[in-house]
Amino acid sequence: MQSLAYVDANRIYSRIMELGEIGRTKQSGVQRLALSKEDKEAQILVTKWMEEAGLTVSHDHFGNLIGRKEGEKPHLPIVMIGSHIDSVRNGGKFDGIIGVLGGIEIAQFIYSNNISHAHTLEVIAFCEEEGSQFNDGLFGSRGMVGKATEEDFQKKNDQQVTRFDALKNFGSEIDPARYKESVRKEEEIKIYLEMHIEQGPYLDVNSHPVGIVNGIAGLSWYTIMIEGTPGHAGTVPMNLRNDPMIGAAKVIQEINEICSSQPDQQTVGTVGIIQAFPGGSNIIPNAVQFSLDLRDINLTRKNRIFAEIEERLQAICQENGLSYTIKTNIELDPVACSEEIIDVFTSIGKKLDMDIPIMVSGAGHDAMLMSEITDIGMIFVRCKKGISHQPEESATKEDIAMGTEIMLQAVLQYI
Repeated sequence: MQSLAYVDANRIYSRIMELGEIGRTKQSGVQRLALSKEDKEAQILVTKWMEEAGLTVSHDHFGNLIGRKEGEKPHLPIVMIGSHIDSVRNGGKFDGIIGVLGGIEIAQFIYSNNISHAHTLEVIAFCEEEGSQFNDGLFGSRGMVGKATEEDFQKKNDQQVTRFDALKNFGSEIDPARYKESVRKEEEIKIYLEMHIEQGPYLDVNSHPVGIVNGIAGLSWYTIMIEGTPGHAGTVPMNLRNDPMIGAAKVIQEINEICSSQPDQQTVGTVGIIQAFPGGSNIIPNAVQFSLDLRDINLTRKNRIFAEIEERLQAICQENGLSYTIKTNIELDPVACSEEIIDVFTSIGKKLDMDIPIMVSGAGHDAMLMSEITDIGMIFVRCKKGISHQPEESATKEDIAMGTEIMLQAVLQYI
């Protein structure tokens, strides 16, 4: 394996560590929710690095942080690199961050070496990719491609603050009332590239520092509410209860069994949030609400799996005297990466004496939305034991630099 050594591995890694101090948790993780004071502090720091790389920095009205270096032919479509710097609750230092800081490093190389380029370059830190603040995710990229709705702006966080007000109060030039001005058109963007840690074990288990993504699994986020009859925990006999917690437990077990029924299928279902109402230890709840995250690269199969889950949900509620509702929070179809960009990445790998594996992304990324208006390409970087969304999340300086160098070589071909 060779190294082009065009990027400064130490600079990228030290910046990752510095950014990881903003929103640091007691477990040495990161909690930096979108549009929070921690996010604001992080954006100020990232803005400084963007400016050092010769980028002009601004926000659009979706809260996306944009570093821009004008090309010699401004009428040509943009070459865009992006990811995110917001985190899940008590997450890791690398998720999304390496894509933004790697993009800044690429801009730094072009700027420092005075490389002329026809196409304008943009490095984007998308607003609320994770969805940990307003529970819907991929907001900045959804907005950029014209899929954000008025309802999205009225969603509230745990403090009952709407996204509209959070954006309005974030500062800079953000004005959510003018969001339609920030929607990009298909002809504006030549390609979108994203680098991200894998968030799974494949690269680590198979000793590959990087991988090339050829497709991203479709994802659906649902909120399921099961309602029953409340009562006193000590006075209502077990055989006379309509307990929604029992119904929820059975449904959650069914979700696991349905998604695990065929080991070779790539369907995954996850319940990550569960809440009882009113929420007392001595009260039979009147309602239980839980999340469902359902993903698959095969849309037909994903839809079939969801239909099976809903069928079992309906049956369990009928058997236990319960009712239910399902709310769809976000639904994205599987997407394919550009074959041309995959070939470019593969060719670069061969020049580095690397046999880079082609792989599917089970996690959702901003690239999914950007695929609606431009060709996309993704590079995955190995993360230790596949751990992600946890304080233990880790990737090496060398692997991140390798991924950045591959991205740089691709950018130089397109810009």
